[in-house]
Amino acid sequence: MENKWDKSIVINAPIETIWHYLDGSLENMQKIMPNVVDNQPVNITDNVIGSVHRQSYREGKRVMEYDVHTLDYNNQDDYKKLKIGFNLAKMFQIEGCYELTKESDSVTTLRYTGSNKPLKWYMKPFVLFSGDKVVRDFLERVKRVAEGKE
Repeated sequence: MENKWDKSIVINAPIETIWHYLDGSLENMQKIMPNVVDNQPVNITDNVIGSVHRQSYREGKRVMEYDVHTLDYNNQDDYKKLKIGFNLAKMFQIEGCYELTKESDSVTTLRYTGSNKPLKWYMKPFVLFSGDKVVRDFLERVKRVAEGKE
């Protein structure tokens, strides 16, 4: 049992503006993912695929650390893709894929797909009862930030 999602949103911002939040500095990343407190390179490959970053994420008072692996990467002028995967606390295997498609100079479609697979039998109910609100909220935050409304 795993939770899968596939959501898209149209953002009134250039493709490069949105890409900087996904493939840029920690400061830019934190604007759309405020709970990420650190993102340090561990191993960077020439073509980016296979690169690893050690990321720290704050949930309340607790900080979790995990290695984020770049599974796919594409950085063209009119299409960009970043697919990542990580194991969270040996409880969940998570994959996320961000795809940006340039619709015009000032309009971009962001498609966010992914999956959350429990690795322990007793974590399955958490996946079963998790909705797509977190995914929708994330897309709305990216839209607000990229459009300069936050």
